[in-house]
Amino acid sequence: MLNLSWSTNALLQPALVAGIVAFALAWFLVVTKDMHGHLSMDSHIGVQKVHTDPTPRIGGVAITCGVIGGYFFATPGLQSLLLPLLLAAIPAFAFGLLEDITKRVSVRIRLLGTMFCGVLGWAITGFAITRVNVPGVDWMLGYTLVSVAFTAFAVGGVANAINIIDGFNGLAAGSVIIILSGFAVICLAVGDADLAYICLLFAGSVSGFLIMNWPYGKIFLGDGGAYSVGFALAWIAVLILARHPEVSAWAPLLVCGYPILEVVFSVVRRHKRGLSPSGPDRLHLHSLVKRRVVRRMFPGTSKITHNSITGAFMWAAPLTSVVIAVNRYGDSTELALGLLFCAIAYLAIYARLTQFRWCFRAATLSTMLNA
Repeated sequence: MLNLSWSTNALLQPALVAGIVAFALAWFLVVTKDMHGHLSMDSHIGVQKVHTDPTPRIGGVAITCGVIGGYFFATPGLQSLLLPLLLAAIPAFAFGLLEDITKRVSVRIRLLGTMFCGVLGWAITGFAITRVNVPGVDWMLGYTLVSVAFTAFAVGGVANAINIIDGFNGLAAGSVIIILSGFAVICLAVGDADLAYICLLFAGSVSGFLIMNWPYGKIFLGDGGAYSVGFALAWIAVLILARHPEVSAWAPLLVCGYPILEVVFSVVRRHKRGLSPSGPDRLHLHSLVKRRVVRRMFPGTSKITHNSITGAFMWAAPLTSVVIAVNRYGDSTELALGLLFCAIAYLAIYARLTQFRWCFRAATLSTMLNA
């Protein structure tokens, strides 16, 4: 049994403050959008645009300020964990926010900036991924250069994955909250209350933003929010593995399973179709769920209603992988099987939505689907 009564109120206070600050700032950004909209608005015209009106895309500012607000109400122990994370996240947030404002920062620059965050995190803390619970690979990760490079790659991948699933009201923010909750449960299970409350602090801040984002889509996460929150998820995973050898490296991989599968499958799909891996399209799983499922289940409702229902529907994806991971966080074999199950389920559902039959050849799509 976990005994957290000694400091529960004190440790939950930063999460509450973070949520209040994030909500208040998100609300302020919405009501003042006429003042900054020439910089912050996201156009509703484009391949992947599903909203009906120009909308502020700087929700990452609210989330970041919420986390900083929570930091000042945290205990010294929590601050010592949180400060390196905040410092290392600066490049991801800065490059993402610059894209939100200028719309001119390439995907490659944003990805490299986020990967640099992984190197910066190692430089500040000395932590890197030194094991993946795979014989041979773990030996290679024993070399500092290899482990730091792998950490940078993993951090960049997770951050980019969160950006990819940022497509409908509540989808990315809700998924992040579910993932953070999964990390918190694992941390509590291994007796790491401080790291668990770091997860809750971030979840509190994202929740404050989510109130303004779902269901009406008054403000969007934006690249600044997606990349910085994605980095936070990745670095929390690094901390869990560094602090708790009893936790399998497959556990954080499975906790983040849904966005990771989405980015991997997107790269494979675009390669099969002769497209750039970073190019936009309307063939993500969440896009298909809206077009093939939500529209048919809720005919005659507004576009914004379809967007919000789709976001809520898709929360089932991260919830499935998180439930498996938190129940088997120390068993690499079962976690790997759990990830395989999620991948097969993803492919089967994707194929059903695109080819209208149950099969597993979804990655071989070679032509654009009709809306």
